Amino acid sequence: MEQFKIILYIYTCINLLTFMVYGIDKYKAIQHKWRIPEKTLLLLSCIGPVGSFLSMLLFRHKIKKLKFILLVPILILIHLIIGYSVIGFLQ
Repeated sequence: MEQFKIILYIYTCINLLTFMVYGIDKYKAIQHKWRIPEKTLLLLSCIGPVGSFLSMLLFRHKIKKLKFILLVPILILIHLIIGYSVIGFLQ
């Protein structure tokens, strides 16, 4: 069970980081300043899709980009499947 807590903590930190990077990019977009490359946001979405999804909802950021609209929910589904498998493995 201790392993699960560690994995959950790391996963939460990754998603929090992703959420914050999306927020920074949205702020910079509003200020018309240098932006975080989409490739970086997509990479972060691959490892922290929950943070991406929540930031898309809260900040209304990248909600007009089809690749983000399609990719982020698919990545969440993949993460759920992997998470379910990891939980089964740890028990």
